[in-house]
Amino acid sequence: MFVDQVKITVKAGNGGNGAVAFHREKYVAQGGPDGGDGGNGGSVILRVDDNLSTLMDFRYKRKYVAANGQDGQGARCRGKNGEPLIIRVPRGTVVRDAETNEIIKDMSDSEDFVLCKGGRGGWGNKHFATPTRQVPRFAKAGLPGESHEVVLELKLLADVGLVGFPNVGKSTLLSVTSNARPKIANYHFTTLYPNLGVIYVEEGVSFVMADIPGIIEGASEGLGLGHDFLRHIDRCRLLVHLVDVSGSEARDPVEDFEKINQELSQYSPALAKRPMLVAANKVDLIPEGCDNLERLRAYVTERGYAFYEISAATHQGTRELVLAIAEKLRELPPVTIYEPEYVKPLAQAGSVDEVQIQRMDDDLWVVSGGWLARLLNDVNFDDYESRMYFDRQLRQSGLFARLEELGIRDGDTVSIYDLEFEYTK
Repeated sequence: MFVDQVKITVKAGNGGNGAVAFHREKYVAQGGPDGGDGGNGGSVILRVDDNLSTLMDFRYKRKYVAANGQDGQGARCRGKNGEPLIIRVPRGTVVRDAETNEIIKDMSDSEDFVLCKGGRGGWGNKHFATPTRQVPRFAKAGLPGESHEVVLELKLLADVGLVGFPNVGKSTLLSVTSNARPKIANYHFTTLYPNLGVIYVEEGVSFVMADIPGIIEGASEGLGLGHDFLRHIDRCRLLVHLVDVSGSEARDPVEDFEKINQELSQYSPALAKRPMLVAANKVDLIPEGCDNLERLRAYVTERGYAFYEISAATHQGTRELVLAIAEKLRELPPVTIYEPEYVKPLAQAGSVDEVQIQRMDDDLWVVSGGWLARLLNDVNFDDYESRMYFDRQLRQSGLFARLEELGIRDGDTVSIYDLEFEYTK
């Protein structure tokens, strides 16, 4: 089965907790704290696999969770990082946010993409030892990993898209001009999923052509198979419109040509403006006295389209068509790569009721909370404006006011996950 759109949920691993431990060794008095840090959670990484041509692997499994980081241990042993989760997708997969439908990443290059980042491991109690706090009996918990619900949408990476009604000879043309071997039979909807073929023109010149399953009238509204696969010609630089002029099915080629163009236009106005060549197929089967070929030629050339006569079954005119396609592609820009649209929302100041405040020692306050963890991930503490944004968020939440109610003093240490700062009013 050809699957080209799925919704999945992914979650990165949580960071491991820091350890509370103290050095124990014979003849070593008061060894001090030596609790190790927790390991980082594993990230969820998308990787292009050219051996895949469908999203079939996601049909039954819809939730992907990376491994958590291990907790820290004594003797300053850091917990092991969680293994990253590698999700392999076909080249050309577009990743969208499930809620907004905005593009997160177009997996058309060969670079790995971190979809969800693993949570950072918590600090062990060794970090909290000071001359006045020599026996800290607390550590930090690890941060939760990011999670996301996304839609994976496969858009084939092809230079040329073959479009036309069912049974006009698209699969036959692809088979005689490329290395593809699609199923071919004399009935409608023989092709149930897109087929790709690499066409070698001459030394150093080749292009990829996609055979899109037959589009019928009403495809843009969901009728037939065409609606499911129209997305695969979104990237195509050039369309080759195949029309049956033999009259074998008592169809009018001019009407067929216009109906397909209308469906493309209704699906996407941009497709209506895509460069197009028109190929009249099955010219070897035209009965004597039939004017289908001449009527279609006059209609198409009047509208500025290049027109070619071919018979895919007998190879007549196919070489000339391939050369014309290659020549046209030299003038066109490369295959479309979609730019990211999704912007990760910055954590907004939450309610102070959502924050946990613990007084660990006379001068140490440990603050934690879900939105604080997200806020830390959004802040670059090397940048002044970013630090000011962080300060405003804490003040707007009422955190500072709450700390003052609980008795915090100037010079006390406030610890928020991996961040420590000295409190001043």
